[in-house]
Amino acid sequence: MHLEPNVAAAKAGKHIISEKPLGRNAEETKLMWDAAVKAGIKHQVAFNYRFVPSIRLVKQLVDSGKLGRIYHFRATYLQEWIADPDFPMVWRLDASVAGSGTIGDLGSHIIDLGRYLVGEPKSVMARTETFIPERKGADGKIEKVTVDDAFQAIVEFNNGAFGTLEASRFCPGRKNYNTFEINAEHGSVRFNLEALNELEVFWKHGPVDKDTMGFTKVLVSESYHPFWSNWWPQGHFIGWEHTFVHELAHFLDAIVNNKPVTPHGPDFEDGYKNAVICDAILNSASSRRQVDIKY
Repeated sequence: MHLEPNVAAAKAGKHIISEKPLGRNAEETKLMWDAAVKAGIKHQVAFNYRFVPSIRLVKQLVDSGKLGRIYHFRATYLQEWIADPDFPMVWRLDASVAGSGTIGDLGSHIIDLGRYLVGEPKSVMARTETFIPERKGADGKIEKVTVDDAFQAIVEFNNGAFGTLEASRFCPGRKNYNTFEINAEHGSVRFNLEALNELEVFWKHGPVDKDTMGFTKVLVSESYHPFWSNWWPQGHFIGWEHTFVHELAHFLDAIVNNKPVTPHGPDFEDGYKNAVICDAILNSASSRRQVDIKY
């Protein structure tokens, strides 16, 4: 339901913030991006995890060069909510409405984080699976599930980094398990959305003590950490809802003060490139071949 209202809003000269995934496929998404550019409006896609303080801190570490050359980006997004075979048919399981399943719902988030933190991907090689191909609809009739329940992808980045992406909604015990790890020249960082105020960090050349070597847990809640000057004293944690406050504040600031939405805010171009990668994952899975990313 994104295409028509987004294009209409752009033609009316309205600034737009739109949920992810921006469209059901890259072709549809490109129409929205083109309309926004033609109208000269501010446009943003609601990839809210860019606005988690811990993730923004990782971005600072990458951009500053402190991590050095990035070798690995390993991202996983796992949930459990449709693992029950008796869970009824819903719109997210219908490709004509949702475009894809886990790829667009969960995978688009970790794809965006990969592009934001590491850079543009060069190619993907992927596999998808639909574990339960039929479910009961609201009227009790059996309906076909036309989307992926899970996917895994190997990603090659333009800068030489090597990545893996995995998402599934068939993982009992996993509620909103969005995690990533970056392994780089000078150290590693690890993030888990279910502990969003924390970041695990390991520095190769940090203090060496054989009894305490390993990752250090950092509480990202100090006044000098990203976004925290707007909130509470250290240790008084924020929650998932605050990521939406941050993304809306960013968008309104871009409108009121005529600032660019990018690079920290994802715009419709980012939404389009994300859709291209989602399509490439689906194409790779169906063809059983590596697919190059072409925008």
